[in-house]
Amino acid sequence: METRRRSVVKAVVWSLIGLVTMSLVGLVATGSAALGGTMALLNTAVGLVMYVLYERIWMAIPWGRHV
Repeated sequence: METRRRSVVKAVVWSLIGLVTMSLVGLVATGSAALGGTMALLNTAVGLVMYVLYERIWMAIPWGRHV
C-alpha cells in the first residue's frame, strides 16, 4: 500500500513536469509568456488535484494486485 505522502510527492513531481511542458506549449500557442504561464498554472493545479484523487481511488481497488 502506498502512503498518502508518497502519492502527493509523486503528484507534485509529475505536476512540475507538466507545468514546464504546458508553459512551453502555451508560449508557442499564444506567443505570450504571461498567457501561456497562466494556462499552465491552471492546468497544473487542476491536474494535481485530479492525479492525487485518481491515485488514491486506485489504491483502494484490489483488482489486479498480487499480495
